Parts: sequence; C-alpha cells; structure tokens
Amino acid sequence: MLLVVVMYAVAIAAMIFSGISLEQGANALNITGLVAGIVVTSLGWILLLGLKVLKPQEALVLTLFGKYIGTLKENGFYYVNPFCVGVNPASRTKLSQSGDVSETGGLTALVNGAQNMSLTGDYGSKKLSLKIMTLNNSRQKINDCLGNPIEIGIAVTWKIVDTAKAVFNVDNYKEFLSLQCDSALRHVVRIYPYDVAPNVDTTGDGVADEGSLRGSSEIVAVRIRDEIQKRVTEAGIEIVEARITYLAYAPEIAAVMLQRQQASAIIDARKMIVDGAVGMVEMALERLNEKDVVQLDEERKAAMVSNLLVVLCGNHDAQPVVNSGSLY
Repeated sequence: MLLVVVMYAVAIAAMIFSGISLEQGANALNITGLVAGIVVTSLGWILLLGLKVLKPQEALVLTLFGKYIGTLKENGFYYVNPFCVGVNPASRTKLSQSGDVSETGGLTALVNGAQNMSLTGDYGSKKLSLKIMTLNNSRQKINDCLGNPIEIGIAVTWKIVDTAKAVFNVDNYKEFLSLQCDSALRHVVRIYPYDVAPNVDTTGDGVADEGSLRGSSEIVAVRIRDEIQKRVTEAGIEIVEARITYLAYAPEIAAVMLQRQQASAIIDARKMIVDGAVGMVEMALERLNEKDVVQLDEERKAAMVSNLLVVLCGNHDAQPVVNSGSLY
C-alpha cells in the first residue's frame, strides 16, 4: 500500500515537471516522463485491488481466472494477486438467522416460500463467516407417525468448517442448509407420535417403546441434528446443535386433542379415586371386625360397601339420611 502511494506521488511529480519542461522545449525525456506519469495514475489503482483486510472468524476464498488458489482464514492485512476474485455464492442470501439480521431493515424477499431474506447490511460481501450461527426456520406443519398434523419449529446452530466445500460443492450453502433442515425435520418427525402411543416403534428395533415428540425432546433433537449433519457434510458445514423451539398440534385438531387429553386425565383420576376408595372400605370393614363394634351379615356388608363407595367416589358431597330407629 505504501509503495502504491509513493508510486502515485512520483508519477504526479513526474507529470508536473515534464509539463513544465515541455513549455520550455520538447524532448524525448520529458515526453516519456509525461506519458509514464499518465499511465501510472490511470492504471495504478489496479494494484490496490490486491489489498485484503480480514477480521477474526472471517475467511476469503480466492480464485484466479476460474481456478481455486486458496483461502485466507487468519485475521489481518493481506496483499494478494490483484486479479484474484473472492467467491461467496451466498453473499446476497440473508436468512432469518444470527449474522444475517440487519438492524436497519430494508428490502426483503422470500426464499423458497418460507424464509425471509434481508438484502441489507453487509450486502454482497465475498467474505465467509466462520462464526457459530443459529438458523431459525419457519414453523412447519407435519403429520406424526399416527397421522396427526402438528406444527413444529427448530433452531439449528451451525458453522462452516471447510470453506472450499461450502463455496464450490453446492450452489448456495445457506439455502442448501435451510432446505436440508426442513427435509431432515420432516423425516424424523414422521417416526414419532406427538405423545406416547401404544404399539409404536420409534427406535427401529422392532419393539414398541414410549418415545414421543413431547416426552423425548432431547432424543428427538439429537436425531434431527445427526440427520441434518449427514445431509450437509458435503457442503463443509458442521451442525453444532439442533433444538425444538415450538411444538403443538395443528389448529384444526388442537381443540379435539385437548378434549382427548382432558378425558384421559379424568379417567386416570377416577382410577386413582376408586383404588383409594376400595382400600378405605377394606380398612373400615377390617377395623370393625377387629374391634367387634357391630356384627354385619353379607347383605349389610354389601349395603355398607355401596354407601361408602358412593360417598368416596361421588363428584359432590353426599347428603346422608340419619336413621334414628333400629339398625334393621
């Protein structure tokens, strides 16, 4: 950079002195100096194209006349062949993810009908970010293994580990990652039921298990991460983590499923109440026999059991009728 500045200063000085000398009398040396000064000032800026500045966690993939010659990954000030060109096919693709969201807003477009793209901020930069970024894809409506439509959203944490693969193996590594996340999510979700269901094998071992999207979120997240990683390895991308950020039944069946959950909860509660009531009745009969408080025949025992179960299992408080006469 300093040499280019000095060269420009010398060229300008040569043009000035050559112009003054030409007024006094033309000679070959003066003409040569003037022409050389004009050529240097006109074309010297090409040398400045070779100056590159990289910040931490940035990379620049360089090609020379279509041939890949290397990647700059260390932060600092570099000078490369001025005819080298930086390559980043995803430089204008701004997904709804960390590192791509501009604070100033601006022109937006739609990517694949699902992801918002912001064409603002560091628009058109040829540098690749090596930082860990988080992709938040839009929520998807997917049928689980039982055919119930659910809505699910994930957040995928990723980074570039091979810049050459990311640039040259796929057309646009950001769009490629987004599409593979959607595809992997659909593949994994269709294996699991939303909630625990009988006779469902989610592990592939041929034995029914209790895996579900709601109850096995950690296991599901790991499977989603591994599935995405298999699909994006050729693009030089490493998936650090995948997490489920939203999970719910689709609106068209949400009310019905809520009633189903309520009915299941009521049945479970009733079972517990009946089990407790039977135990209390058994205890009452045993204590009466032990203390020899009263002698009851089988018919009176049946009546007593019936009355106790009604009192203990009823939805409302019982209204007892007091018999002031004899027991029989």
